[in-house]
Amino acid sequence: MRGVKATRKGVKSVKVIIVGGGIGGLTTALMLHARGIDCELFEQSDNIRELGVGINTLPHAIKELAQLGLLDRLNAVAIRTFELIYTNRFGQEIWREPRGVDAGYDVPQFSIHRGRLQGVIHQSVRSRLGESRIHTGHRLGGFKQDESGVTAYFFDRDGVHRHTARGDVLIGADGIHSIVRETLYPNEGSARWNGSMLWRGAIDWPKFLTGRSMVIAGGMAAKLVVYPIGEGARDDRPLTNWAVRNLGQSIAPRHSIEPFQRAGPSLG
Repeated sequence: MRGVKATRKGVKSVKVIIVGGGIGGLTTALMLHARGIDCELFEQSDNIRELGVGINTLPHAIKELAQLGLLDRLNAVAIRTFELIYTNRFGQEIWREPRGVDAGYDVPQFSIHRGRLQGVIHQSVRSRLGESRIHTGHRLGGFKQDESGVTAYFFDRDGVHRHTARGDVLIGADGIHSIVRETLYPNEGSARWNGSMLWRGAIDWPKFLTGRSMVIAGGMAAKLVVYPIGEGARDDRPLTNWAVRNLGQSIAPRHSIEPFQRAGPSLG
């Protein structure tokens, strides 16, 4: 039977602990709920905020979200990507192809602000699972597993114990500095930087081409990516994502990536 666990004493409901309230953790919660599996989600931040810039969600991902009933809400906050255009560093076109439904898929490709995507999924989790199943300000400190399940220990930012959760399964969706991964693979080490640098942002910008076009321009040393991701302050100036990437030349030694995750100078 789906969503249940057989025991010697009978049948018991499965309980899942999800660590991390990002897109992965929130979507996992919706998927489990849709299958009748009980779950609780724990996020270390005090609030689940709509942070980030633009991302592209391809049809195979949107198909999963559509099956969760989120297509209409995504349509309201995202851009249905019409085409992808590759150019060289002088802007001369190399390749052009349709995307999403315009390429024959059943569902669209969406260009969307990452925070808006997370917001749509977060609101759905709140309405379907209830506020009591989402715990913010809970940082995983550790967990232990035995024959009957797993126990997870959560703390606040000051290291004060806040909650002990007991479940049958623990799912780690806690990001690049995952405590779950570190515990399971203690010898893995920190993330490895490949030498690439990325400057990115989002700004209200005049519509270009179809208004739903995505452009990737550049050569072997650097790339520029530009595409609209949602409604801006004016109809003719959608919120537009831009990214400039230095492709790098070699693999750098292992070290912390923190120095490379910082705000650049203001252009305003």
